[in-house]
Amino acid sequence: MEKAYSVERSRTIQTKLVLPPDTNHLQTIFGGKVLAYIDEIAALAAMKHCNNIVVTASIDSVDFLAAATLGDALSLEAFVTSTGRTSMEVYVKVHSTDLLSGTNTLTTESFLTMVAVDQNGKPIPVPKVIPQTEEEKRLFETALARKEYRKNRAMIR
Repeated sequence: MEKAYSVERSRTIQTKLVLPPDTNHLQTIFGGKVLAYIDEIAALAAMKHCNNIVVTASIDSVDFLAAATLGDALSLEAFVTSTGRTSMEVYVKVHSTDLLSGTNTLTTESFLTMVAVDQNGKPIPVPKVIPQTEEEKRLFETALARKEYRKNRAMIR
């Protein structure tokens, strides 16, 4: 019988503080810094799902929806939305919270593809994923369209 785990197994949450070295001249966080956070948490979520080493195959999309500013807390949440034979699609969303006012804003959403590999860097099979919440089911059901988009994008290189 093939292994399958709930999305909850991979769910990972991190909180980061936006500090002065992380910001540009407008005192908003550098997009590259957010990307590094996204890549890190996606890897953690994928490793939790498959209990193995993973590598980033692609960052499919990153939508910067709002800016996070100096002193904000960033809350990153990631989870595996779908799987292939050796790959996992991971969804990451980032919220910023102004700690003085309590205002919480969705700042970034991203989809990444992570691949499980063995000690020699060769891809290995991963467990399937079982969505449970409405959000998880929606992302699971729309994963095929995103996979098709990735394939089409690869053809135009």
